[in-house]
Amino acid sequence: MKKLHLIWIVIHLIFSCKSIASAIIEGRQYIRLNKPIHNAPQLLEFFSFYCPHCYQFEEIYHISYNIEQALPKNINFYKYHVNFLGNLGKQLTHAWAVAIALRIEDRISPILFTAIQKQQSIHTVEDIREIFIKSGVNAEKFDVAWDSVLVKSLILDQEQAAINFRLRGVPSIFINGKYMIKNEKLDISSVNAYIKQFCELLNLLIDKT
Repeated sequence: MKKLHLIWIVIHLIFSCKSIASAIIEGRQYIRLNKPIHNAPQLLEFFSFYCPHCYQFEEIYHISYNIEQALPKNINFYKYHVNFLGNLGKQLTHAWAVAIALRIEDRISPILFTAIQKQQSIHTVEDIREIFIKSGVNAEKFDVAWDSVLVKSLILDQEQAAINFRLRGVPSIFINGKYMIKNEKLDISSVNAYIKQFCELLNLLIDKT
C-alpha cells in the first residue's frame, strides 16, 4: 500500500512539472525577436514618466522593485526612458540619464512620476531641475551632471536602444536582446503571482539560446 502511495506521488510530481513547464509558451508570455540585439543588457525595461501604465507598473504595484528583489545577484536590471511620449519626453530622458549618473534612480523616479501623472506640475526643464533640487540634489551638482560627457553618453545609450529594439510602446521588457515579455499575458491575479511567473520566465530565457 505504501509502495502504491509513493508511485502515485511520483506520477503526480511528473505531471505537475510538465504542467508548469507547459504554462510558459513562446508566443504567449514572450516572443522571440526576429533580429537579436547584440550587447544588450540581460534585463532591460523601457518606460516613460508620461505613461499611465508605467506609473501603475512602478508606483501602484511596485513591479520593478519586486523584480529587483527577486533577481539573482549576477543579473543587472537596466531601465531606459523613451523620448516619444509627452512634450518633454526628450528632456526627461536627459533627466533620467542624470539620475542614473548620480545613482538616485529609486529616489527620483516616484517624484517625477507623481509630478507628471498626478500633479501635472512639470512644464519646463527648469521644473525638472527644481524637482531634483527639492529631492536633495545640490543645484551645482545637477548642472554639472546635466552637461557632463557621462550623461550625454547615457542619453545616447537610451535613444539607440529604443531604435535598435524598434520600440513602439511602454512599458516593454526585453531579455538578453532576444526576447520580449508580453506583460498582458502573464498571471496578473496578484503582484506576487506576476512576480513569480516573471522570475520563472526570466530563469527560463536568460540562458536560452
